Amino acid sequence: MEYRRLGASGLLVPALSFGAGTFGGRGPLFGAWGNTDADQARRLVDICLEAGVTMFDTADVYSDGASEEVLGAAIRGRRDQVLVSTKASLPLGDGPNDAGSSRARLLAACDAALRRLNTDYIDLFQLHAFDAGTPIEEVLATLDDLVRAGKIRYLGVSNFAGWQLMKSLGIAEKYRYPRYVAHQVYYSLVGRDYEWGLLPLGLDQGVGAIVWSPLGWGRLTGRIRRGQPLPAHSRLPATADYGPPVDDEYLFTVVDALDEIAAETGQAVPQIALNWLLQRPTVSSVIIGARDETQLRQNLGAVGWSLTAGQVARLDEASARTAPYPYFPYQRQEGFARLNPSPV
Repeated sequence: MEYRRLGASGLLVPALSFGAGTFGGRGPLFGAWGNTDADQARRLVDICLEAGVTMFDTADVYSDGASEEVLGAAIRGRRDQVLVSTKASLPLGDGPNDAGSSRARLLAACDAALRRLNTDYIDLFQLHAFDAGTPIEEVLATLDDLVRAGKIRYLGVSNFAGWQLMKSLGIAEKYRYPRYVAHQVYYSLVGRDYEWGLLPLGLDQGVGAIVWSPLGWGRLTGRIRRGQPLPAHSRLPATADYGPPVDDEYLFTVVDALDEIAAETGQAVPQIALNWLLQRPTVSSVIIGARDETQLRQNLGAVGWSLTAGQVARLDEASARTAPYPYFPYQRQEGFARLNPSPV
């Protein structure tokens, strides 16, 4: 397993990390993802550690906290061998302080996560969404207190807009609060919006990308193809409204390119899609998920080899989309491009 710096921090993380969204199985969304219990989770953690996958990602909203509980049970007795990443800020209830990033909410959320995970520290704590109602100074001061208390070691965010992240970094620098070193983002061959603004920001500011849903919300598993019905066990019909939208014709164009390269390399379609991501700038770690050992072992096969430059270029071409304003002039017009060359 390759290990990479997490942004501009000193922390080394595996190129692949494991997403525990399938642990617990509570609710309509996460129940459709999977219902891995503690015994099954221990086996998956065993396989991950054997392969060098040492970081495990979860969140308080995953199965209403059950994901954290199952993960905590699965890593019991080997806490020093793993990195634990979790998230908070999304609603956990209907109460006035059951959502957001206020001081009250973050202090309570951190302590609750520590209890569920059965640990006394969190390696990477991320805000799951931007809270427009709480001053950024309050958020960062609270996180600074949690870092100083030893409850959190590194900080990150997830699903922030560029201005939200940049403003937060500026305030952190002004008051000498700990900086966000990670941004957990959606990025895939059928979802390249990250490249337009957030990727250049990450390069400039030293914020590493931790990629969620690298297979396009289950669309790049190799089981979805033009003119064929969805596989019987696909989670797409039940969960499509929760995830990023993808136009069918665009999807099939990308899958056609993946199929061609799969025939050339002997690698599976999801392995190729993951390997493409591992070659993108700013990517510190790509989160893989799995309901069972077979799926996990296949995803682990994304490392240890590399696509050629020509194969990457073909995938780039198949998945290219016209950028929205204000980015498209820099993509289309020579004068703009000369002033701001693309980082990818």
